[in-house]
Amino acid sequence: MTDDLTRLANSVLWPGFFGTTVPAWLHAALEDDLAGVVYFGQNVAGDIASLSSAIHDANPHALIGIDEEGGSVTRLEVATGSTLPGAAQLGALDDPDATEATGRELARRARAAGVDVVLGPVADVNTDPRNPVIGVRSFGSDAALVSRHVAAAVRGVQAGGAAACVKHFPGHGDTHLDSHHALPVITLDPSEVEDVHLEPFRAAIAAGVRTIMTAHIVVPAWGRQPATLNPAVLGRLREMGFDGVIITDALDMAAIRESVGIGGGAVQALAAGADLLCIGNPTNPGDAAASDQDEQDYLAARDAVVAALRDGTLARERVEQARDRVRALAAQLAEATPAEAPAFDGASIVRAALRVTGDLAVAGAEAVASALAVVDARRRSSLAVDSAAAYVAEALAGDGFRVRLDVARASDDERRAALDAATAAEGRLVLLIDRPDVNAEQRELVEIAAARDPHTVVVNVGLAAQHPLPVPTIEVGAASRLGAEAARALLLAR
Repeated sequence: MTDDLTRLANSVLWPGFFGTTVPAWLHAALEDDLAGVVYFGQNVAGDIASLSSAIHDANPHALIGIDEEGGSVTRLEVATGSTLPGAAQLGALDDPDATEATGRELARRARAAGVDVVLGPVADVNTDPRNPVIGVRSFGSDAALVSRHVAAAVRGVQAGGAAACVKHFPGHGDTHLDSHHALPVITLDPSEVEDVHLEPFRAAIAAGVRTIMTAHIVVPAWGRQPATLNPAVLGRLREMGFDGVIITDALDMAAIRESVGIGGGAVQALAAGADLLCIGNPTNPGDAAASDQDEQDYLAARDAVVAALRDGTLARERVEQARDRVRALAAQLAEATPAEAPAFDGASIVRAALRVTGDLAVAGAEAVASALAVVDARRRSSLAVDSAAAYVAEALAGDGFRVRLDVARASDDERRAALDAATAAEGRLVLLIDRPDVNAEQRELVEIAAARDPHTVVVNVGLAAQHPLPVPTIEVGAASRLGAEAARALLLAR
Protein backbone atom coordinates (compact mmCIF):
# COMPACT_ATOMS: atom_id res chain seq x y z
CA MET A 1 0.00 0.00 0.00
CA THR A 2 1.39 3.39 -0.99
CA ASP A 3 2.02 5.65 2.00
CA ASP A 4 0.56 9.13 2.16
CA LEU A 5 3.92 10.88 1.76
CA THR A 6 4.47 9.16 -1.58
CA ARG A 7 1.02 10.19 -2.73
CA LEU A 8 1.68 13.75 -1.59
CA ALA A 9 4.99 13.86 -3.47
CA ASN A 10 3.34 12.41 -6.57
CA SER A 11 0.68 15.10 -6.50
CA VAL A 12 3.19 17.80 -7.47
CA LEU A 13 5.26 15.86 -10.03
CA TRP A 14 4.92 16.21 -13.80
CA PRO A 15 7.20 13.76 -15.63
CA GLY A 16 7.82 13.08 -19.28
CA PHE A 17 7.98 9.50 -20.55
CA PHE A 18 9.00 7.32 -23.45
CA GLY A 19 6.59 5.99 -26.03
CA THR A 20 3.02 6.39 -27.23
CA THR A 21 1.36 4.20 -24.59
CA VAL A 22 1.28 4.44 -20.81
CA PRO A 23 4.23 2.50 -19.33
CA ALA A 24 3.60 0.38 -16.25
CA TRP A 25 5.52 2.64 -13.86
CA LEU A 26 3.55 5.67 -15.05
CA HIS A 27 0.20 3.91 -14.75
CA ALA A 28 1.00 2.95 -11.15
CA ALA A 29 2.10 6.50 -10.33
CA LEU A 30 -1.06 7.97 -11.86
CA GLU A 31 -3.16 5.68 -9.69
CA ASP A 32 -1.13 6.97 -6.73
CA ASP A 33 -2.08 10.62 -7.33
CA LEU A 34 0.60 11.66 -9.84
CA ALA A 35 -0.21 15.21 -10.95
CA GLY A 36 -0.05 14.25 -14.63
CA VAL A 37 2.42 14.17 -17.51
CA VAL A 38 4.07 16.40 -20.10
CA TYR A 39 4.06 15.36 -23.75
CA PHE A 40 7.10 15.75 -25.96
CA GLY A 41 7.68 14.79 -29.57
CA GLN A 42 8.18 11.07 -28.92
CA ASN A 43 4.70 10.78 -27.41
CA VAL A 44 2.66 12.03 -30.37
CA ALA A 45 3.55 9.54 -33.09
CA GLY A 46 0.54 7.35 -32.31
CA ASP A 47 -3.08 8.00 -31.37
CA ILE A 48 -2.53 10.93 -29.02
CA ALA A 49 -6.21 11.24 -28.05
CA SER A 50 -6.32 7.58 -26.99
CA LEU A 51 -3.12 8.04 -25.00
CA SER A 52 -4.66 11.01 -23.20
CA SER A 53 -7.80 8.98 -22.49
CA ALA A 54 -5.72 6.20 -20.96
CA ILE A 55 -3.94 8.70 -18.72
CA HIS A 56 -7.20 10.28 -17.60
CA ASP A 57 -8.68 6.81 -17.03
CA ALA A 58 -5.81 6.04 -14.65
CA ASN A 59 -6.23 9.39 -12.89
CA PRO A 60 -9.24 11.56 -13.82
CA HIS A 61 -7.56 14.57 -12.18
CA ALA A 62 -4.31 14.25 -14.14
CA LEU A 63 -3.13 17.36 -15.93
CA ILE A 64 -1.64 16.71 -19.37
CA GLY A 65 0.70 19.39 -20.63
CA ILE A 66 2.42 19.79 -23.97
CA ASP A 67 5.47 21.78 -24.97
CA GLU A 68 3.73 23.39 -27.93
CA GLU A 69 4.26 26.98 -29.06
CA GLY A 70 3.59 26.91 -32.79
CA GLY A 71 6.15 28.30 -35.21
CA SER A 72 9.59 26.87 -34.50
CA VAL A 73 8.52 24.74 -31.52
CA THR A 74 5.95 22.02 -32.11
CA ARG A 75 5.20 18.61 -30.65
CA LEU A 76 1.75 18.07 -32.11
CA GLU A 77 3.23 18.41 -35.61
CA VAL A 78 6.73 17.19 -34.84
CA ALA A 79 6.95 15.03 -37.96
CA THR A 80 5.79 17.60 -40.51
CA GLY A 81 6.35 21.04 -38.99
CA SER A 82 4.01 23.55 -37.44
CA THR A 83 1.06 24.96 -39.33
CA LEU A 84 0.55 27.69 -36.72
CA PRO A 85 2.16 31.14 -36.79
CA GLY A 86 5.08 31.57 -34.42
CA ALA A 87 5.58 34.32 -31.87
CA ALA A 88 8.07 36.39 -33.88
CA GLN A 89 5.75 36.30 -36.89
CA LEU A 90 2.85 37.49 -34.76
CA GLY A 91 5.04 40.19 -33.24
CA ALA A 92 6.13 41.37 -36.68
CA LEU A 93 2.52 41.59 -37.79
CA ASP A 94 1.57 43.23 -34.49
CA ASP A 95 -2.12 42.39 -34.68
CA PRO A 96 -3.24 41.22 -31.21
CA ASP A 97 -6.45 39.85 -32.69
CA ALA A 98 -4.40 37.50 -34.88
CA THR A 99 -2.38 36.45 -31.84
CA GLU A 100 -5.52 35.76 -29.82
CA ALA A 101 -7.00 33.75 -32.69
CA THR A 102 -3.78 31.74 -32.94
CA GLY A 103 -3.90 31.01 -29.22
CA ARG A 104 -7.50 29.87 -29.51
CA GLU A 105 -6.63 27.56 -32.40
CA LEU A 106 -3.66 26.15 -30.49
CA ALA A 107 -5.95 25.39 -27.56
CA ARG A 108 -8.49 23.75 -29.88
CA ARG A 109 -5.83 21.42 -31.23
CA ALA A 110 -4.50 20.70 -27.76
CA ARG A 111 -7.92 19.89 -26.35
CA ALA A 112 -8.66 17.62 -29.32
CA ALA A 113 -5.54 15.70 -28.31
CA GLY A 114 -6.73 15.50 -24.69
CA VAL A 115 -4.22 18.09 -23.48
CA ASP A 116 -5.04 20.42 -20.59
CA VAL A 117 -2.06 22.79 -20.34
CA VAL A 118 -0.25 24.52 -23.20
CA LEU A 119 3.33 25.39 -22.26
CA GLY A 120 3.24 28.79 -23.92
CA PRO A 121 3.30 31.58 -24.81
CA VAL A 122 6.89 32.69 -24.35
CA ALA A 123 6.88 35.95 -22.39
CA ASP A 124 10.61 36.59 -22.69
CA VAL A 125 11.69 39.89 -24.22
CA ASN A 126 14.50 38.85 -26.56
CA THR A 127 16.91 41.73 -25.97
CA ASP A 128 20.09 39.75 -26.72
CA PRO A 129 20.29 38.83 -30.43
CA ARG A 130 22.83 36.12 -29.55
CA ASN A 131 20.20 34.29 -27.50
CA PRO A 132 20.52 30.62 -28.53
CA VAL A 133 17.34 29.35 -26.88
CA ILE A 134 14.65 32.04 -27.27
CA GLY A 135 15.08 34.08 -30.46
CA VAL A 136 11.99 33.80 -32.67
CA ARG A 137 10.13 32.03 -29.86
CA SER A 138 9.68 35.55 -28.45
CA PHE A 139 7.23 38.09 -29.82
CA GLY A 140 10.11 40.57 -30.05
CA SER A 141 12.64 42.80 -28.31
CA ASP A 142 10.25 45.53 -27.16
CA ALA A 143 8.59 45.04 -23.79
CA ALA A 144 5.34 46.79 -24.71
CA LEU A 145 4.91 44.74 -27.90
CA VAL A 146 5.69 41.48 -26.12
CA SER A 147 3.29 42.37 -23.31
CA ARG A 148 0.29 43.01 -25.52
CA HIS A 149 0.85 39.82 -27.50
CA VAL A 150 1.44 37.68 -24.42
CA ALA A 151 -1.86 38.93 -23.01
CA ALA A 152 -3.61 38.23 -26.32
CA ALA A 153 -2.16 34.73 -26.54
CA VAL A 154 -3.21 33.97 -22.95
CA ARG A 155 -6.75 35.14 -23.68
CA GLY A 156 -6.90 32.98 -26.79
CA VAL A 157 -5.52 29.80 -25.24
CA GLN A 158 -7.74 30.05 -22.20
CA ALA A 159 -10.85 30.94 -24.20
CA GLY A 160 -10.11 27.71 -26.05
CA GLY A 161 -10.49 25.72 -22.84
CA ALA A 162 -6.83 25.04 -22.02
CA ALA A 163 -4.58 26.64 -19.43
CA ALA A 164 -1.81 28.85 -20.78
CA CYS A 165 1.64 28.72 -19.21
CA VAL A 166 3.70 31.85 -19.82
CA LYS A 167 7.43 31.34 -19.58
CA HIS A 168 10.24 31.77 -18.43
CA PHE A 169 9.96 33.92 -15.27
CA PRO A 170 11.63 36.34 -14.58
CA GLY A 171 12.68 36.51 -18.25
CA HIS A 172 15.11 34.46 -20.34
CA GLY A 173 15.51 37.04 -23.11
CA ASP A 174 18.79 38.70 -22.14
CA THR A 175 21.19 35.79 -22.23
CA HIS A 176 23.57 34.21 -24.71
CA LEU A 177 23.61 30.89 -22.84
CA ASP A 178 21.15 27.98 -23.02
CA SER A 179 20.03 26.73 -19.60
CA HIS A 180 19.67 23.26 -21.10
CA HIS A 181 23.47 23.21 -21.04
CA ALA A 182 24.59 25.90 -18.57
CA LEU A 183 23.37 28.27 -15.85
CA PRO A 184 22.86 31.75 -17.35
CA VAL A 185 23.49 34.78 -15.13
CA ILE A 186 21.51 37.94 -15.91
CA THR A 187 23.75 40.89 -15.00
CA LEU A 188 21.28 43.62 -15.89
CA ASP A 189 20.50 46.45 -13.53
CA PRO A 190 17.51 45.35 -11.39
CA SER A 191 15.51 48.32 -12.69
CA GLU A 192 15.85 47.00 -16.25
CA VAL A 193 14.63 43.57 -15.15
CA GLU A 194 11.64 45.27 -13.51
CA ASP A 195 10.81 47.66 -16.35
CA VAL A 196 11.49 45.37 -19.32
CA HIS A 197 11.56 41.68 -18.50
CA LEU A 198 8.84 41.51 -15.86
CA GLU A 199 6.38 43.61 -17.81
CA PRO A 200 5.01 40.78 -20.03
CA PHE A 201 4.43 38.66 -16.93
CA ARG A 202 2.43 41.48 -15.38
CA ALA A 203 0.37 41.62 -18.57
CA ALA A 204 -0.20 37.86 -18.45
CA ILE A 205 -1.32 38.04 -14.82
CA ALA A 206 -3.71 40.86 -15.68
CA ALA A 207 -5.08 38.66 -18.49
CA GLY A 208 -5.81 35.90 -15.96
CA VAL A 209 -3.08 33.41 -16.85
CA ARG A 210 -3.45 30.20 -14.87
CA THR A 211 0.15 28.96 -14.85
CA ILE A 212 3.63 30.50 -15.07
CA MET A 213 6.88 28.62 -15.70
CA THR A 214 10.13 29.55 -13.99
CA ALA A 215 13.54 29.99 -15.60
CA HIS A 216 16.82 28.38 -14.58
CA ILE A 217 18.61 31.71 -14.59
CA VAL A 218 20.39 33.69 -11.88
CA VAL A 219 19.63 37.35 -11.22
CA PRO A 220 22.46 38.28 -8.81
CA ALA A 221 20.53 41.21 -7.35
CA TRP A 222 17.96 38.68 -6.12
CA GLY A 223 20.37 36.04 -4.84
CA ARG A 224 22.75 33.35 -6.07
CA GLN A 225 20.18 30.64 -6.70
CA PRO A 226 18.52 30.16 -10.09
CA ALA A 227 14.99 31.55 -10.17
CA THR A 228 13.43 28.07 -10.06
CA LEU A 229 15.02 27.44 -6.66
CA ASN A 230 14.94 30.99 -5.31
CA PRO A 231 12.20 31.94 -2.80
CA ALA A 232 12.92 35.64 -3.32
CA VAL A 233 12.23 35.39 -7.07
CA LEU A 234 9.14 33.21 -6.74
CA GLY A 235 7.96 35.44 -3.92
CA ARG A 236 8.14 38.37 -6.31
CA LEU A 237 5.76 36.51 -8.60
CA ARG A 238 3.22 36.22 -5.80
CA GLU A 239 3.74 39.89 -4.91
CA MET A 240 2.85 40.74 -8.51
CA GLY A 241 -0.60 39.25 -7.83
CA PHE A 242 -0.24 35.80 -9.35
CA ASP A 243 -2.24 33.20 -7.43
CA GLY A 244 -2.15 30.35 -9.95
CA VAL A 245 0.18 27.40 -10.39
CA ILE A 246 3.92 28.04 -10.56
CA ILE A 247 5.51 25.38 -12.79
CA THR A 248 9.24 24.74 -12.92
CA ASP A 249 11.14 24.53 -16.15
CA ALA A 250 12.45 21.00 -16.65
CA LEU A 251 14.54 19.76 -13.73
CA ASP A 252 16.60 17.54 -16.04
CA MET A 253 18.21 20.58 -17.69
CA ALA A 254 21.93 20.97 -16.99
CA ALA A 255 21.40 24.14 -14.95
CA ILE A 256 19.69 21.94 -12.32
CA ARG A 257 20.79 18.36 -13.03
CA GLU A 258 24.49 19.21 -12.97
CA SER A 259 24.31 21.48 -9.93
CA VAL A 260 21.91 20.20 -7.26
CA GLY A 261 20.51 17.24 -9.22
CA ILE A 262 16.92 16.42 -10.09
CA GLY A 263 16.14 15.34 -6.53
CA GLY A 264 17.76 18.36 -4.91
CA GLY A 265 16.12 20.62 -7.46
CA ALA A 266 12.71 19.13 -6.73
CA VAL A 267 13.01 19.73 -2.99
CA GLN A 268 14.48 23.21 -3.32
CA ALA A 269 11.92 24.30 -5.93
CA LEU A 270 9.02 23.26 -3.71
CA ALA A 271 10.56 24.99 -0.71
CA ALA A 272 11.04 28.12 -2.81
CA GLY A 273 7.34 28.22 -3.72
CA ALA A 274 6.93 26.20 -6.92
CA ASP A 275 3.76 24.10 -7.19
CA LEU A 276 4.25 21.68 -10.09
CA LEU A 277 7.61 20.15 -10.96
CA CYS A 278 8.23 19.55 -14.65
CA ILE A 279 10.80 16.76 -14.56
CA GLY A 280 11.67 16.91 -18.25
CA ASN A 281 12.07 15.02 -21.49
CA PRO A 282 13.79 11.62 -21.04
CA THR A 283 15.11 11.76 -24.62
CA ASN A 284 17.27 14.81 -23.82
CA PRO A 285 20.41 12.79 -22.93
CA GLY A 286 20.35 11.37 -26.47
CA ASP A 287 22.35 8.18 -26.89
CA ALA A 288 23.32 8.39 -23.21
CA ALA A 289 19.70 7.96 -22.11
CA ALA A 290 18.98 4.72 -20.29
CA SER A 291 16.09 2.59 -21.47
CA ASP A 292 14.29 3.52 -18.25
CA GLN A 293 15.49 7.14 -18.09
CA ASP A 294 11.92 8.35 -17.69
CA GLU A 295 11.31 6.23 -14.60
CA GLN A 296 14.76 6.98 -13.17
CA ASP A 297 14.20 10.73 -13.38
CA TYR A 298 10.71 10.47 -11.90
CA LEU A 299 11.98 8.36 -8.98
CA ALA A 300 14.88 10.75 -8.35
CA ALA A 301 12.40 13.59 -7.85
CA ARG A 302 9.77 11.57 -5.97
CA ASP A 303 12.15 9.87 -3.56
CA ALA A 304 13.94 13.10 -2.73
CA VAL A 305 10.66 14.86 -1.94
CA VAL A 306 9.46 11.94 0.20
CA ALA A 307 12.76 11.89 2.12
CA ALA A 308 12.62 15.65 2.69
CA LEU A 309 9.05 15.43 3.92
CA ARG A 310 9.94 12.57 6.21
CA ASP A 311 12.92 14.28 7.85
CA GLY A 312 11.27 17.69 8.00
CA THR A 313 13.60 19.39 5.52
CA LEU A 314 10.52 20.21 3.47
CA ALA A 315 7.37 21.39 5.23
CA ARG A 316 4.35 19.21 4.58
CA GLU A 317 2.13 22.29 4.60
CA ARG A 318 4.07 23.78 1.68
CA VAL A 319 3.64 20.68 -0.47
CA GLU A 320 -0.04 20.42 0.46
CA GLN A 321 -0.47 24.04 -0.61
CA ALA A 322 1.15 23.21 -3.95
CA ARG A 323 -1.00 20.09 -4.36
CA ASP A 324 -4.15 22.05 -3.66
CA ARG A 325 -3.29 24.64 -6.32
CA VAL A 326 -2.65 21.91 -8.88
CA ARG A 327 -5.91 20.15 -8.05
CA ALA A 328 -7.84 23.41 -8.21
CA LEU A 329 -6.48 23.98 -11.71
CA ALA A 330 -7.49 20.48 -12.77
CA ALA A 331 -11.00 21.09 -11.45
CA GLN A 332 -11.26 24.40 -13.32
CA LEU A 333 -10.20 22.80 -16.59
CA ALA A 334 -12.60 19.91 -16.13
CA GLU A 335 -15.44 22.45 -16.06
CA ALA A 336 -14.09 24.67 -18.86
CA THR A 337 -16.37 25.25 -21.83
CA PRO A 338 -14.30 26.39 -24.84
CA ALA A 339 -15.63 29.46 -26.60
CA GLU A 340 -16.79 28.81 -30.14
CA ALA A 341 -14.10 30.05 -32.49
CA PRO A 342 -14.35 31.20 -36.11
CA ALA A 343 -12.45 29.41 -38.86
CA PHE A 344 -8.72 29.97 -38.53
CA ASP A 345 -6.43 30.89 -41.43
CA GLY A 346 -2.87 30.67 -40.17
CA ALA A 347 -1.41 30.81 -43.68
CA SER A 348 -2.80 34.31 -44.22
CA ILE A 349 -1.29 35.49 -40.96
CA VAL A 350 2.13 34.12 -41.88
CA ARG A 351 2.00 35.57 -45.40
CA ALA A 352 1.16 38.98 -43.96
CA ALA A 353 4.09 38.70 -41.54
CA LEU A 354 6.73 38.01 -44.22
CA ARG A 355 9.25 40.81 -44.68
CA VAL A 356 11.36 41.19 -47.83
CA THR A 357 14.58 43.18 -48.17
CA GLY A 358 15.96 43.78 -51.62
CA ASP A 359 14.28 43.07 -54.93
CA LEU A 360 13.27 39.45 -55.42
CA ALA A 361 12.62 40.10 -59.12
CA VAL A 362 16.31 40.24 -60.05
CA ALA A 363 16.80 40.84 -63.77
CA GLY A 364 16.89 37.51 -65.56
CA ALA A 365 15.63 35.56 -62.57
CA GLU A 366 12.36 34.77 -64.30
CA ALA A 367 14.12 32.04 -66.28
CA VAL A 368 14.97 30.07 -63.18
CA ALA A 369 11.97 30.84 -60.98
CA SER A 370 10.00 27.71 -61.81
CA ALA A 371 11.97 25.69 -59.23
CA LEU A 372 14.17 26.27 -56.19
CA ALA A 373 17.53 24.73 -55.30
CA VAL A 374 17.90 24.95 -51.52
CA VAL A 375 21.10 24.85 -49.48
CA ASP A 376 20.00 24.35 -45.88
CA ALA A 377 22.72 26.02 -43.80
CA ARG A 378 20.84 26.46 -40.53
CA ARG A 379 22.44 25.70 -37.18
CA ARG A 380 22.14 22.26 -35.64
CA SER A 381 19.05 21.42 -33.59
CA SER A 382 19.04 22.17 -29.86
CA LEU A 383 17.08 20.60 -27.02
CA ALA A 384 14.61 23.49 -27.14
CA VAL A 385 14.26 23.99 -30.90
CA ASP A 386 14.55 21.49 -33.74
CA SER A 387 16.47 24.06 -35.78
CA ALA A 388 17.69 21.61 -38.42
CA ALA A 389 14.36 19.83 -38.93
CA ALA A 390 14.21 18.54 -42.50
CA TYR A 391 10.58 19.56 -43.00
CA VAL A 392 11.52 23.24 -43.37
CA ALA A 393 13.88 22.63 -46.31
CA GLU A 394 11.49 20.06 -47.78
CA ALA A 395 8.60 22.52 -47.77
CA LEU A 396 10.77 25.27 -49.23
CA ALA A 397 12.31 23.14 -51.99
CA GLY A 398 9.17 21.21 -52.89
CA ASP A 399 10.15 18.75 -55.60
CA GLY A 400 13.32 20.69 -56.30
CA PHE A 401 16.90 20.19 -55.19
CA ARG A 402 17.96 20.49 -51.56
CA VAL A 403 21.11 19.72 -49.61
CA ARG A 404 21.90 19.98 -45.93
CA LEU A 405 25.14 21.78 -45.02
CA ASP A 406 26.35 21.94 -41.42
CA VAL A 407 28.03 25.19 -42.21
CA ALA A 408 29.69 25.62 -38.80
CA ARG A 409 31.56 22.33 -39.24
CA ALA A 410 31.88 22.12 -43.01
CA SER A 411 35.24 22.51 -44.72
CA ASP A 412 35.74 24.98 -47.56
CA ASP A 413 35.57 22.07 -49.99
CA GLU A 414 32.27 20.89 -48.52
CA ARG A 415 30.79 24.37 -48.79
CA ARG A 416 31.88 24.72 -52.40
CA ALA A 417 30.53 21.26 -53.22
CA ALA A 418 27.11 22.13 -51.77
CA LEU A 419 26.95 25.38 -53.73
CA ASP A 420 28.19 23.65 -56.89
CA ALA A 421 25.49 21.01 -56.62
CA ALA A 422 22.75 23.57 -56.01
CA THR A 423 23.96 25.79 -58.85
CA ALA A 424 23.98 22.82 -61.22
CA ALA A 425 20.44 21.88 -60.27
CA GLU A 426 17.37 23.34 -61.90
CA GLY A 427 16.01 26.40 -60.17
CA ARG A 428 16.97 29.54 -58.33
CA LEU A 429 19.62 29.17 -55.62
CA VAL A 430 18.13 29.65 -52.14
CA LEU A 431 20.17 29.75 -48.94
CA LEU A 432 18.16 28.73 -45.89
CA ILE A 433 19.69 30.29 -42.76
CA ASP A 434 18.70 31.28 -39.23
CA ARG A 435 21.56 33.21 -37.55
CA PRO A 436 22.86 35.80 -40.03
CA ASP A 437 23.96 38.36 -37.44
CA VAL A 438 25.75 36.05 -35.01
CA ASN A 439 26.89 33.13 -37.17
CA ALA A 440 29.89 34.22 -39.22
CA GLU A 441 29.83 31.00 -41.26
CA GLN A 442 26.27 31.59 -42.44
CA ARG A 443 27.03 35.15 -43.48
CA GLU A 444 30.22 34.11 -45.24
CA LEU A 445 28.29 31.45 -47.18
CA VAL A 446 25.80 34.09 -48.30
CA GLU A 447 28.61 36.34 -49.50
CA ILE A 448 30.29 33.50 -51.43
CA ALA A 449 27.00 32.48 -53.05
CA ALA A 450 26.18 36.08 -53.97
CA ALA A 451 29.51 36.46 -55.74
CA ARG A 452 28.92 33.24 -57.69
CA ASP A 453 25.28 33.70 -58.61
CA PRO A 454 23.52 37.09 -58.70
CA HIS A 455 20.14 35.35 -58.60
CA THR A 456 20.75 33.92 -55.14
CA VAL A 457 18.12 34.64 -52.52
CA VAL A 458 18.17 34.10 -48.75
CA VAL A 459 15.31 32.70 -46.71
CA ASN A 460 15.96 33.52 -43.06
CA VAL A 461 13.86 31.65 -40.49
CA GLY A 462 15.64 33.18 -37.48
CA LEU A 463 15.76 36.69 -36.09
CA ALA A 464 15.63 39.27 -38.87
CA ALA A 465 19.05 40.38 -40.08
CA GLN A 466 20.01 43.75 -38.65
CA HIS A 467 23.10 43.99 -40.87
CA PRO A 468 22.11 43.91 -44.55
CA LEU A 469 22.86 40.85 -46.62
CA PRO A 470 24.19 41.20 -50.18
CA VAL A 471 21.22 39.44 -51.79
CA PRO A 472 17.42 39.71 -51.52
CA THR A 473 16.17 38.21 -48.27
CA ILE A 474 12.81 36.87 -47.14
CA GLU A 475 12.49 37.23 -43.39
CA VAL A 476 10.18 34.40 -42.32
CA GLY A 477 10.55 34.50 -38.54
CA ALA A 478 9.93 30.80 -37.81
CA ALA A 479 11.41 27.45 -38.74
CA SER A 480 8.02 25.99 -39.58
CA ARG A 481 6.35 24.22 -42.49
CA LEU A 482 3.85 27.08 -42.80
CA GLY A 483 6.59 29.68 -42.97
CA ALA A 484 8.59 27.72 -45.55
CA GLU A 485 5.51 27.23 -47.71
CA ALA A 486 4.79 30.95 -47.60
CA ALA A 487 8.35 31.80 -48.63
CA ARG A 488 8.23 29.27 -51.47
CA ALA A 489 4.97 30.66 -52.77
CA LEU A 490 6.39 34.17 -52.72
CA LEU A 491 9.50 33.13 -54.66
CA LEU A 492 7.63 31.15 -57.30
CA ALA A 493 5.17 33.97 -57.83
CA ARG A 494 7.96 36.17 -59.18
